[in-house]
Amino acid sequence: MHLGHELDEEFPRRHTYRAADPARPDGSRRALRIGLGGPVGSGKTVTVAALCRALRTEVSIAVVTNDIYTREDADFLLREAVLPPERIKAVETGACPHTAIRDDISANLEAVEDLEEEVGSLDLVLVESGGDNLTATFSKGLVDSQIFVIDVAGGDDIPRKGGPGVTTADLLVINKTDLAPYVGSDLGAMAHDAKAQRGDLPVAFTCLKEEGGVKPVTDWIRERLTDWTAGPA
Repeated sequence: MHLGHELDEEFPRRHTYRAADPARPDGSRRALRIGLGGPVGSGKTVTVAALCRALRTEVSIAVVTNDIYTREDADFLLREAVLPPERIKAVETGACPHTAIRDDISANLEAVEDLEEEVGSLDLVLVESGGDNLTATFSKGLVDSQIFVIDVAGGDDIPRKGGPGVTTADLLVINKTDLAPYVGSDLGAMAHDAKAQRGDLPVAFTCLKEEGGVKPVTDWIRERLTDWTAGPA
């Protein structure tokens, strides 16, 4: 039990900011913000890269990456040329990744707002957390929806173990399905356990080495974008 657990239960929103205002200062609707979290090595950055490639001709998109002491994830996206350099910003958290996406979101929020100021009108901003554990969640003051990425190589018991990342994310992504036969993971059991933990919340299985392997996630994001743009500013 971590320090302050009793306070977490008494004040469940003490680690969150208020819901982010959907309007820009000029009254127009700001970009939809989607956070991506998950354990180290689950494929978050490769998922972000695939999403940028799939969506960059449809919508105006930018990315904020989080690493503890480096710019490694941002540098990967820059090397892959998934977006122009001015559309990628790196945040060095200097602490556990969840700190910058939930406890003190100021650095990430500034990066998101700077992108909208510098690039101009954006439709979508992806905020990628550094690798963290199953408790990682985003503040509602930073993102509008969150994706949690796990992978089959981490063990097919991960959905059964639950945790806020698995149980409450708006979309759970189970990545690297091509590795299942080699690591002894049962995709059917993972789907069953995810359903038991998440109820009606959606789950997407992805293999990013396959053509169109990120499609379940892009389809989900397109639905979120449609709902976002239809809402009042």
